[in-house]
Amino acid sequence: MEKQLTKLNIFSLKGVQMRTFHTTWLMFFVCFFGWFGLAPLMPTIRAELHLTKGQVGNTIIASVAATIIARLIIGKLCDTWGPRKTAVRLLLVGCLPVFLVGLAHDYTSFLLFRLAIGVIGASFVITQFHTSMMFAPNIKGTANAVTGGWGNLGGGVTNMLMPVIFAAIVGFGYTKAEAWRYAMIVPGVMMLVMAFLYWRYTKDTPNGNYDEIGYTKANSAKTDWSILGDWRIWALTLAYAMCFGMEITFDNVASLHFVDTFKLSQSSAGFWAGIFGFMNIFARALGGIVSDKVGGKFGMRGKGLLLAGVLLLEGAGLVLFAHSGSLVMAIVTMLTFALFLKMSNGATYGIVPFVNAKNVGLVSGIVGAGGNLGGMMFGFLFKSESITYVQAFTYIGYAVIAVSVIVLITRFQKQPLQKQVEEPVLEASIA
Repeated sequence: MEKQLTKLNIFSLKGVQMRTFHTTWLMFFVCFFGWFGLAPLMPTIRAELHLTKGQVGNTIIASVAATIIARLIIGKLCDTWGPRKTAVRLLLVGCLPVFLVGLAHDYTSFLLFRLAIGVIGASFVITQFHTSMMFAPNIKGTANAVTGGWGNLGGGVTNMLMPVIFAAIVGFGYTKAEAWRYAMIVPGVMMLVMAFLYWRYTKDTPNGNYDEIGYTKANSAKTDWSILGDWRIWALTLAYAMCFGMEITFDNVASLHFVDTFKLSQSSAGFWAGIFGFMNIFARALGGIVSDKVGGKFGMRGKGLLLAGVLLLEGAGLVLFAHSGSLVMAIVTMLTFALFLKMSNGATYGIVPFVNAKNVGLVSGIVGAGGNLGGMMFGFLFKSESITYVQAFTYIGYAVIAVSVIVLITRFQKQPLQKQVEEPVLEASIA
């Protein structure tokens, strides 16, 4: 009988656990590519569709709004269908608006397509749920942070790569209005390939799929909406709104901010926006690793203090970024707040699997939806004609600092986390 892994051998493909680990983060990466593929092309799209600042803001809100409800539903479906079936079905349905967004020729149709594409952002819940099924408590936070971070890396790669794909299509003789439409075919194809890989190489649990081991029939009743009365879940939801909500907001507005504020070209702006996302290759994982180590020594209280601390530093960094007077200072402060923002993401989901072990999917969905709720609320700041981008970043920074205080006074668990196995180890071994 297969067991949950107690060590994360990140360069290994041996065993269903590690195959699932790599497949699930790659699935989220590809979904992120489709989800935010349009963001670095917005300077071109804005000009072609004659969008106002308010309309651009509405498309940003739409891109994250649908994900709020979708994450709640996907969390429930992971508990009942299993993560494998849920992932494949989401990919097959979600690739349709990615392929078809090129048919948009005015503000309204573009807005509706961005709303529909936002559903694939729920893939994050599958990634966190599936990873939690494969790894033991001592390494669960680290594993969740790595899969989440490497998946989020899709946001950085998208900002860097989509302008290149766009430029290549223009180089073949197509107009800019045609190029951004054809460019979105690339993430659509990637999602179809990923659906096949997910079905072929993953299992719901280390012991097999739900329908093979009778898990669905025996366990589907465990999802209990009464957990909504647990304040700890709402504290984590607020925390995730401040970190992941800011991350997806920045992915959406970074290119426009660099173009408008520092007069960069679309490709240069996409590069620097991509650096922000590229930090996920290590920063979110670092948050999870530190969370696991702190949890092993100081229990859930230690995990909570860590989360409060990195949120505080994220907020302070955001305020500094907002008031950067030069491109160099903006990049330095961006990298600073990005580090703590992404560590906050990892530290949040270093706590999530332990809040209610019987409803991991639902808790992951609720907290994950909080991230998108934060992104949606921040979107209203960036669409306002009376609030500048600088003011919007400043207000968000202060909000993050306020939430860090809420997390600080929240007791996630009275007794220390039980040390079921030795301290977490992140191994880089080749099997």
